[in-house]
Amino acid sequence: MSFTVEASGPLALVEDLGRPGLAHLGVAGSGALDRGALALANRLVGNPDGAAGLELLMGGFRARFGAETWIAVTGAWGRVTLDGHRVAPYTAARAVAGSVLEIGPADRGARYVLAVRGGIDEPMELGSRSRDTLSAIGPVPVAAGRVFELGPVPAASVPLLDREAAFPPPAGAVTLALLPGPRADWFTDAARIALFDADWRFSEQADRVGARLVGPALERRVTGELASEATVPGSIQVAGDGRPTILLADRPVTGGYPVIAIVAPASLDAVAQLRPGQEVRFRHARSGRA
Repeated sequence: MSFTVEASGPLALVEDLGRPGLAHLGVAGSGALDRGALALANRLVGNPDGAAGLELLMGGFRARFGAETWIAVTGAWGRVTLDGHRVAPYTAARAVAGSVLEIGPADRGARYVLAVRGGIDEPMELGSRSRDTLSAIGPVPVAAGRVFELGPVPAASVPLLDREAAFPPPAGAVTLALLPGPRADWFTDAARIALFDADWRFSEQADRVGARLVGPALERRVTGELASEATVPGSIQVAGDGRPTILLADRPVTGGYPVIAIVAPASLDAVAQLRPGQEVRFRHARSGRA
């Protein structure tokens, strides 16, 4: 059971749910940026939520299957075809030997997730098959000609219907819930107000490590140096020029810039689907939930 990549697009990576609990070794959790999309794609083909799939930046992907199997594409929305026939968003489709899957440019969102029944059977590194782009841990980025073996067929069947309605990633403004950061008191009252009231846009300076935001500079009240301290996914660090950056899955596990706020875990998947220039708004999280 295998499939061959014929075109990889701008960036295709093997990702599962990551390698949590290793920050004391200097290793980030990594894993799929849109964890909900990975879990959904896996559920659609009967895999465990954490089975390894492919994270595809903006599409441009094509693969040929060597045997009959089931596939599902979630996350970003765009034209997805199997043997030339359109595959509806967020549904499982049956591929046969020789079937060709094509994933076109994303019309909404930024990252597709492809799951194949059985999961991608790459060697594990530190307990995960995920690629950490900062530390270069895990399978190398996918290139044309790469052949992926699949794991054993899972015991669970392919569900006839999924319990969740499918909606495309929003094309307009996206609101993210924020928790207080450990160094919020290092910033002026005006800066803390501006974080929630100002107009922010997602920058082109964005990858799996972090995403810069375009907007006003956030003024610090405490201007001294900060000793390096731990970071978590969603930490909004503010550099010396006052510009904030959202740290993501492949971030450094420590940082020397103060964290004014933290994107609530339930809002992090939305960050994975933001596109350059897209408007971002912030609101206060309720009890840690988005």
